Amino acid sequence: MEISRGLRNCNPLNIRRNNTKWKGLAGKQTDKSFFQFTECSWGYRAAFITLRNYFAKHKLRTLRSWIYRWAPPVENDSDAYLALVEKKTGLKADDMPDIHNKDVMCAIVAAMSLMENGVPAVMDDVHKGWQASLA
Repeated sequence: MEISRGLRNCNPLNIRRNNTKWKGLAGKQTDKSFFQFTECSWGYRAAFITLRNYFAKHKLRTLRSWIYRWAPPVENDSDAYLALVEKKTGLKADDMPDIHNKDVMCAIVAAMSLMENGVPAVMDDVHKGWQASLA
């Protein structure tokens, strides 16, 4: 089985390249579309920070609003994405996740990683990303 692009890039949530200077970026960015990190934990860190920004800066308060921004319907089956995250986390689409709750946020990001890569997230990497996102 081939390793997914997100895992090859150590960017398990497939964060698109932009001008952000994330910690942990690989020195050479050879993927034209997606960031490449040195370790998956750095990719998870970027995901946690991005989701917190959705909440704080963009006033996106529900799981649905996060997923539809992360994986917009013009590019993705956003309904299927949301359904998987709901199933894996026990949250409902219109719930407002607690962005300060490690267990809730790690469950969301792990479910998103599963959707993006087709394999379960390595939870040690998710937890390391959470810790790094708080520093």
